Amino acid sequence: MKIVFMGTPDFSAIVLEKLHQKYPVCAVCTGTDKQIGRGHKTLPSPLKVEAQKLGIPVLQFDKVSRDGLESLKAIAPDVIVTAAFGQILSEALLEVPKFGVLNVHASLLPKYRGASPIQWAILNGERESGVTIMRTVKAVDAGDILLAKRTDIREGETAGELFERLALLGGEAIVEAMGLVESGNATFTAQDESEATHCGMITKADGRIDFDVTVRKLDCFVRGMDPWPSAYTSLNGKLLKVFAVEDVSESYRTAMSGTVLAADDRRGLVVAVKDGAVRLREVQAEGSRRMSDSDFLRGNPVAIGSIL
Repeated sequence: MKIVFMGTPDFSAIVLEKLHQKYPVCAVCTGTDKQIGRGHKTLPSPLKVEAQKLGIPVLQFDKVSRDGLESLKAIAPDVIVTAAFGQILSEALLEVPKFGVLNVHASLLPKYRGASPIQWAILNGERESGVTIMRTVKAVDAGDILLAKRTDIREGETAGELFERLALLGGEAIVEAMGLVESGNATFTAQDESEATHCGMITKADGRIDFDVTVRKLDCFVRGMDPWPSAYTSLNGKLLKVFAVEDVSESYRTAMSGTVLAADDRRGLVVAVKDGAVRLREVQAEGSRRMSDSDFLRGNPVAIGSIL
């Protein structure tokens, strides 16, 4: 089969690598190189980097439906596969491949349609996640489902760690899907719209910690915001990122949420929350490296009773 693959971030690069091992991809389509960071250095997408490593021709368009339609028609693919592409495909483009466009989505649809399904699954305390292979339609992540693969969310797992596992699972799923399409055994099932949920894009501002939540909710929040934008609070007027918390409620009396209850290298940095207390096990001060709370406190005294 002639396959064109569309995507952008690391997730799509991992899926591409798995797919290409079994079903060689004839072309990759991604966005144009972007200027990143304060230095405005122009960098390719992770998908472009992976495609070049695999020796796959790369097409780049800011808007593929507007600028790339004729190029794709000339390729005449049997299937277009998308994974975290980030561009809306027009009806005209959806009609180009013989067997349609298949999308690799990192949730168990119809739950968590949208841009940040991995983060929101952890933020909401889900016990299970997975990937879904669906037919792409004009509505966001609403197409008929070909297959899904499930996996438990592990204890203490961050969004970044789940991201890696789901990308590999997505690669396995799209390989299985290609086999079904190739053999003529692909059967699609409509999504149950009554079960649909939607998740928006995560922004940097979303990482600010609200300590007036339960221990469980805060733990999910910290893990869901790792690696980006990271959960953070303000301490002595400076940003403090938090990467891991531990429930230490049994050792402390109830106090106003956000109150510092302990701050020494033996007990660590302990803060009150809605239903108890948490130790901020791993932190990163502004302009510094990640470290344990004990190491942080050796050079950064924090007053007991101060509010985060």
